[in-house]
Amino acid sequence: MTAPRVRVATVDDVGVILGFIRALAAYERLADAVVADEAALAATLFGPRPAAEVLIVEADGRPRGFALFFTSYSTFLAKPGLYLEDLFVEPDARGRGLGLALMATLAQLCVARGYGRFEWSVLDWNQPALDFYRALGAAPQDEWTVQRLTGAPLAALAARAPA
Repeated sequence: MTAPRVRVATVDDVGVILGFIRALAAYERLADAVVADEAALAATLFGPRPAAEVLIVEADGRPRGFALFFTSYSTFLAKPGLYLEDLFVEPDARGRGLGLALMATLAQLCVARGYGRFEWSVLDWNQPALDFYRALGAAPQDEWTVQRLTGAPLAALAARAPA
């Protein structure tokens, strides 16, 4: 395998990005949850107000993984941060430095942009990912629990907003 090369994704990568999202969802046992399509990704990632950024890692002359991230904000630090939403490397390319290349590039972006934090979530059963992140020096934030509203509960809460 050739040395990894990390590059910024373009709208021409939408099909590749969607393929990685579907592969990640299958790995996470969430394949049925993916409703994204190429048109939606093109609009939300490369339209007039991009909601996130994407890096592609290549090896052997082709895309082998991706990282999708966006800006967060810490009121305690009064600084923006980087939140990594998705990190995926094709199974046959794992253990060859591609994930490290993506994570190091994201850390470099954080430092260059003056961000105060680099954060992400990982499924508690994903021991290979947990081991990888610990090896990078990441510290678990066990005292925090992710909360989420989607679908009907989200709509119900929105309906309670003052007029």
